[in-house]
Amino acid sequence: MAAGHEVRRIEVGHLDLAPITSKADFMATPSPEVADIQSAVREADHLLLIYPLWLGAPPSMLKAFLEQVFRYGLALAAPGTAKGVKGLLGGRSARVVVTMGMPGFIFRLVFFGHGLKCVSRGMLWVSGYSPVREMALGPAESPNPAQRLRWLAQMRRLGARAA
Repeated sequence: MAAGHEVRRIEVGHLDLAPITSKADFMATPSPEVADIQSAVREADHLLLIYPLWLGAPPSMLKAFLEQVFRYGLALAAPGTAKGVKGLLGGRSARVVVTMGMPGFIFRLVFFGHGLKCVSRGMLWVSGYSPVREMALGPAESPNPAQRLRWLAQMRRLGARAA
């Protein structure tokens, strides 16, 4: 966009993706909509995920999205095709930004960043992304105007570098 990067925006909240509820669901061929998203993920050099913290974790719609998109064949080699867990998305970087009602440092100090680590490490790092950078922004519900402007400026700088 402004920094010359090609951007594909996927608004997870507008998708109608069911959560995976069985191994058979996970092993099934993805829908055409999911296959299109998988293609975009495969082509991307950098992935940015932004979501709110809900009850200490990612929202269920984001979890359903990750379950549907990051299946064997895209994110991980299927069992029996590689030794151990092998991430297939190496050579790519990612950033995960989580917004929350509490200050970010409290989230990391008291809750150890669990609602962020489950995505950054449990999904992206395991899939081969490196580096995976993290940001915890809060309190996001009513930040003071100066803090909000600092966050936006920081995101613009990072976007210009695709970092």
